[in-house]
Amino acid sequence: MSSGSLFVSSQRQHRVLVNYKLMIKPSDTMDNSGLYEKLLGRDRRQKRRRRIVISSVAALVAVLLCVGGFVVYSWVSLQNGIHRSDILGHQVPPLNGDQNILVMGLDSRLDEDGKPLPAEDYDALHSGDSSDGGYNANVLMLLHVPANGAKATVISIPRDDYVDIPGAPKGQTKAKIKEAYGLALAEATDQLTGKDGMSAEQVYQKARDAGRKAELATVSKFLGGVQIDHFVEVTMGAFLGIAKAVAPITVCLNNATQDSYSGADFKAGVQQLDAQQAVSFVRQRRDTANPKIQLTDLDRARRQQAFIASVGHQLKDQGTFQDIGKLQGILNSVKSKIAVDSGLDLITFAQQAKSLAAGNMAFSTLPIVKFGYTNSGEAINIVDLAQIKSTVKDLLEPASSQQPSTAAGSGSATPTPGNSSPQAPTESGDSGSAPAQDNHYDDWTGALQGGAVACVN
Repeated sequence: MSSGSLFVSSQRQHRVLVNYKLMIKPSDTMDNSGLYEKLLGRDRRQKRRRRIVISSVAALVAVLLCVGGFVVYSWVSLQNGIHRSDILGHQVPPLNGDQNILVMGLDSRLDEDGKPLPAEDYDALHSGDSSDGGYNANVLMLLHVPANGAKATVISIPRDDYVDIPGAPKGQTKAKIKEAYGLALAEATDQLTGKDGMSAEQVYQKARDAGRKAELATVSKFLGGVQIDHFVEVTMGAFLGIAKAVAPITVCLNNATQDSYSGADFKAGVQQLDAQQAVSFVRQRRDTANPKIQLTDLDRARRQQAFIASVGHQLKDQGTFQDIGKLQGILNSVKSKIAVDSGLDLITFAQQAKSLAAGNMAFSTLPIVKFGYTNSGEAINIVDLAQIKSTVKDLLEPASSQQPSTAAGSGSATPTPGNSSPQAPTESGDSGSAPAQDNHYDDWTGALQGGAVACVN
């Protein structure tokens, strides 16, 4: 297959994946054969203004699961409703070793059982309905928790990085890193439909597992062979549930900004957001009012990192992790919309991870060389594999051993933000004080320190 035909195939695959859930809902009949091909000619239903990036909820759920897991009552309730998947074939190392958890956020408008969300959720999210979305892993974050209690690292992997796809599902040897999940899911559905009398539910869940396995393999290879010990997967409906449970949420912006696509309309400085504003905050990747403000997907990733840091800091200060009632409400709002691997012991792991919300965590984004396009015109990120592997090694194996953090958001741990800090916003928010000067970030490079409200673009 020529590179040109491969790119055209990739474009068609993306169009199908947007609507692919239509053929694999557990409620559908078993005669799904050929639907993948029939859908190739359908127009793309997912418009850019409807694309919800859920990296905030994905990483936040990981933190909530790790930090909140030590509350036994909450854990028992969560365990009764959470979906678990047994896809990790390697021996999970004991908890006295470092842990790598891949957080995946899907652009699906369904829950983990393939069922639609409540109608009011679609209205609040402004994201279409159950027929929109797909199974692209629009958020990929690797959470690395050192065994010695040193500062944890969250590595954001830009979703449009153009990479090799192990196993070439649906014939795709290269694609955007986010697409591995959906391609493998599509291939597995084609292979399993009508086989050995499998039910639609069995086909759906096995296809989901195939997608998870492919995404983990693709990320592991891309990062230089990093072993992934556990995973946490969320669908977009989880975000609204968490936002409603924890609002108002304090954030900080370097500049006033507006965006008609996401509905963002924010002033500069510290401010509090309700749940619907929180959705706009993590979606925004452009400014439609001020041409001097240039934002990209990478700025949006930095916005989401700041959101996670702010929420973790807020929950800790409010004593939420010691309040069974509050914690139970948060966990109940997301448990039908998340999946984890069968080996993730939340109670035991929380003994190592409970300091994350206190700020013992830093966020970094993998570098790209430049923005580019495929032959078919799809936007991609051009990356340097040697640079990626070197960056990951530096983040996961720092030259000097870090000691456990005792002061959240001190900014003393490495790596530090790579750019000079902008001046603090002069306009005060609805509550709280402006972040310290060293907790301002004027772009997406460098590390964002957790444990405090960070001011970002």
